[in-house]
Amino acid sequence: MNILEANQIQKSYGNKFNKQEVLRGVSLSIEKGEFVSIMGASGSGKTTLLNVLSSIDKVSNGTIKIEGSEITGMREKQLAQFRKNNLGFIFQDYNLLDTLTVKENILLPLSITKTPRKEAESRFTRIANELGIYEIKDKYPNEISGGQKQRTSAARAFIHEPSIIFADEPTGALDSKSASDLLNKLSSLNETLAATILMVTHDPLAASYCSRVIFIKDGQIYTQLNKGEQDRQHFFQDIMKTQGILSGVQYEH
Repeated sequence: MNILEANQIQKSYGNKFNKQEVLRGVSLSIEKGEFVSIMGASGSGKTTLLNVLSSIDKVSNGTIKIEGSEITGMREKQLAQFRKNNLGFIFQDYNLLDTLTVKENILLPLSITKTPRKEAESRFTRIANELGIYEIKDKYPNEISGGQKQRTSAARAFIHEPSIIFADEPTGALDSKSASDLLNKLSSLNETLAATILMVTHDPLAASYCSRVIFIKDGQIYTQLNKGEQDRQHFFQDIMKTQGILSGVQYEH
């Protein structure tokens, strides 16, 4: 079952006299429970693609369906409601509220949807334990590490059980150990909750945690890699090779 379907997505900026085409007819689908990465060089269109797929930005042409609902035709109020109920977001810069505790930040999406307190507490306990941040639930963002902030951000994205979670360079501001911790947790949640995750990253190591990698070049899909039955180390090597070909660099073992 496809959670997300994008058909001939185009995105351009400017006017007819000075138009910049960023996405040039991208079509893709994401199945329920997939953990997919989008990779590409700076300026390739990968972040723009994530933005239009996640409704942060609007397409110039084409259609996007999430859970069978075409979001490209929604009005802003309808889109805001859909986003609140169906989408989760993890950003590179955490986007936590400094005046709220870790627990309060995580529970924010449930307070907006008026989830019963008992259910909210149950969901919080489960997700905070899964991400290893239950013990810091009463601390404020300025009292915790970057890795803990990003895991708090991830918990907030998962707490309302969205149809799909969009992650924009989630490891970009983290050291290697914190990045590895986060990716292991995301991979685990992808498996245990059958959560669907679409992640933009420039890091082949981060992409190797995914089940599929989509490579973007000049606003179009260049190629895709499926992990299949191979282990993460071999998948990482395949990603490195493809990234090298994409950038014109010869890859060597």
